[in-house]
Amino acid sequence: MPRVKRGADNPRMSAATLYDKIWDLHRVTELPGGQTQLFIGLHLIHEVTSPQAFAMLDEQGLSVRHPERTVATVDHIVPTTSQVRPFADPLAEQMLSTLEGNCARHGIMLHGIGSGHQGIVHVIAPELGLTQPGMTIACGDSHTSTHGAYGAIAFGIGTSQVRDVLASQSLAMGKLRVRRIRLEGERQQGVFAKDVILHVIRRLGVKGGVGYAYEFAGSCIDAMSMEERMTLCNMAIEGGARCGYVNPDQTTFDDLRGRPGAPSGEAWDRAVTWWRSLASGRDAQFDDEVVFDAAAIAPTITWGITPGQGIGIDEAIPLASDLPAEDRPLAEQAYTYMNLQPGVPIAGTRVDVCFIGSCTNGQLSDLRDAAAVARGRHVAPGIKAFVVPGSEQVAMAAEAAGLDAVFRQAGFEWRQPGCSMCLAMNPDRLEGRQISASSSNRNFKGRQGSASGRTLLMSPAMVAAAAIEGAVTDVRSLLR
Repeated sequence: MPRVKRGADNPRMSAATLYDKIWDLHRVTELPGGQTQLFIGLHLIHEVTSPQAFAMLDEQGLSVRHPERTVATVDHIVPTTSQVRPFADPLAEQMLSTLEGNCARHGIMLHGIGSGHQGIVHVIAPELGLTQPGMTIACGDSHTSTHGAYGAIAFGIGTSQVRDVLASQSLAMGKLRVRRIRLEGERQQGVFAKDVILHVIRRLGVKGGVGYAYEFAGSCIDAMSMEERMTLCNMAIEGGARCGYVNPDQTTFDDLRGRPGAPSGEAWDRAVTWWRSLASGRDAQFDDEVVFDAAAIAPTITWGITPGQGIGIDEAIPLASDLPAEDRPLAEQAYTYMNLQPGVPIAGTRVDVCFIGSCTNGQLSDLRDAAAVARGRHVAPGIKAFVVPGSEQVAMAAEAAGLDAVFRQAGFEWRQPGCSMCLAMNPDRLEGRQISASSSNRNFKGRQGSASGRTLLMSPAMVAAAAIEGAVTDVRSLLR
């Protein structure tokens, strides 16, 4: 993996990158402490991190500065088996009712259950054409970096920052350095965007991107669909980067054209001209650059307790002695928690639950990829396997294409839209020491609802393969 370092004497030398251009366009002022007050073009909210922020506004007698730039949905706490109100969980019902009340009081658009546009916040905003190149986007959710796929700069923020954006439509932030990650070459069959980003995080580490924005570039990225780019940018945060993005190109414009929030007519032509001008040009300077050979990436799966503890499907769980010294203590924790033996191949690891969905991999193309594996086959005995579309729009499109029938015939449960078992702030949870094959984004201890539950991250197609075989399986053998 060749790596080129640039600007070692200047920690912030990036210039003329998309990140620099958007930052400069949204700069309000420089603050005394050295941070920048940055205007936020789009603020996305949901039911989990907004109640406290609205309460803080009320305490200070403040209103929402730009309600027309704030858009809400409900995703984290919604059940996926039955979404009839009131919810069986009184806390979930209270959180949704609070969001509904706050949005009504402040004039904020809420895409609620049954609206036709409810779903995971990072899925519905692009669907509606709200996510556009050149924007700054903030949301009280770690994986807001997803929107960078459209050539936007998107940040996950905390509850107090949600309050700040509601009150001022701006954030106090320090400027990041910019690392370009070039992925060159053509992927093998059975290697998806999830495999690509897990490979990148494996090589650069979960802290490798701290202080950086990641710009994804190269022929492999150029060939990716928008939904694949969203998967890539979604997990930039798992590599420590504050945001990840792809320069807007014809693929971006084709995806945006005709969406409800996108410009039309002459305004569309002007917008495309401007969007093209934002892309990092030949004169762009980066703080760092890393190059990967996409053709060398295999289907990748995590074995440990961070997204950086990943290996190719044809590899064995690494020995601690083969790892850098600083990685060994965490590896020892992972061996114990996951109950997996170093030196043993990851293929063949038995699983209990198979989950396809989340903001990372709940898009229509993800469901198509998984359905291609499930078609004509059946889930192994004793395996709980279910599919959760990322939004009502995704669900409707999948059902129109007959994907729900493919999954049901194969023994998968077809669920209603929501975050589901990604964070497990709803009834979809692991039980006890169950081990999950999951298309979500985090494999931390207890992440999927059980304090001792275990998670193996992989692509939706790999999850489907694991469900069929009852164990971790190289999806390429089923695709052949």
